[in-house]
Amino acid sequence: MAQTVLGNIFLGYQLLWNQLRQPAAVRLFVDADVAVPVDAQHLLAALREQWPEQAPVLLLEIHSVSLLNDILEHGTASDPWVQVPEAWLVSDAALAQRVHQAHHRGLKLVWCGAPGQRPEPAISEIFHKSIINLTAEEALLGLRASLQKHDDQEGGALLKSPVVAGQIYEAIGNRALAEHCLDQQGAWALTGWPVEDVLHGYRQQLIQPGQTAIVRLVEAIDADVALDTIELILSEEPVLAYLFLRYVNSAGLGLRNEVESIRRGLMVLGYSVLKAWLLEQLPHAASDLNLQPVRTTLVTRAHLMEHLLDAGDEDDLRREVYLCGLLSQIDVLLGEPLATSLERLPLPERIQAALLQNDGPYAPYLAIAAALESPNTRATHTLCHEHQIDMEEVNRALLRTLSAMLARPARGLLA
Repeated sequence: MAQTVLGNIFLGYQLLWNQLRQPAAVRLFVDADVAVPVDAQHLLAALREQWPEQAPVLLLEIHSVSLLNDILEHGTASDPWVQVPEAWLVSDAALAQRVHQAHHRGLKLVWCGAPGQRPEPAISEIFHKSIINLTAEEALLGLRASLQKHDDQEGGALLKSPVVAGQIYEAIGNRALAEHCLDQQGAWALTGWPVEDVLHGYRQQLIQPGQTAIVRLVEAIDADVALDTIELILSEEPVLAYLFLRYVNSAGLGLRNEVESIRRGLMVLGYSVLKAWLLEQLPHAASDLNLQPVRTTLVTRAHLMEHLLDAGDEDDLRREVYLCGLLSQIDVLLGEPLATSLERLPLPERIQAALLQNDGPYAPYLAIAAALESPNTRATHTLCHEHQIDMEEVNRALLRTLSAMLARPARGLLA
């Protein structure tokens, strides 16, 4: 049954970002069909089996009260963290009792509430973390406190920030407030990322490839590593991958045939020319850590599509599906319509059809990959039913993708 329980639930996910702008945790949205009972013990066993220790923390946000009760009844210290809504806690005495019992068994519990709410002192000790949603007034106070610290103002009373260390903050839509939470106040993580505000700061300039990826590639070339490693590093920097495909197809290189894949481009270019091109990019490379969550989100979607459309031993097909996912939001980083970005590349027809016409064999998997990035798990279920794609296989592909991420500590812990 542990092999089939994943077919009876609907999943979605959200990444939580630490001070290094790396995934500290994955929030897995879990819903179930009321007509099909879900065995909580088998679900926990399936998640333990799929989730290695080196992956980020797994946090369950369960949308079914009955399933949450069952998870609380059986969860232990070795199971994923479990989110408990304040509204359910105060309205359901049986659930509140199970929360206390689960805490005594060592299950890590995470409190969450409405904007402005905090856990009551009487129960705060049973929660490992809290997910705090600031009110508009609290967010403004946080920004003012951040500005005061940034300017090193002396004299006058120091403003006390509403952000406290070690907790999780939700719905932070402002870059400065995100920096205040993570860099100044030591928040454990943020749910989601203020993508729009971060990218708004680049509205007058082109976002360049990440400096770290370019340096890693140059070092890899100098070490004469395998082509697979070079391809992997290059493929996980969306803007660099895009510029590379433009470069290998440019008139200046004079290649006879169009290059439709990163792998083919690396083979025809060679390491020496690649290194020279990378060194040309380095002086203009971006070092803004706040761009890293945007890049990681695109790469995660690409890997998810790769797992959704399992190509088996067909490496070329796998690379094509990955590229489709990687380019699906490249317009966000380039600051222009997607059609404009893609017309500069000689992409395979299947990629063009999926990205521009929502058509072709990749389109259903792209739609599902995008739907999984939301707490609206029913949308994924609807798409799977519409395209006759097995829900269990989708859930397994999602868990394989997310569990392959490596957990990285916050910067303060690296010392």
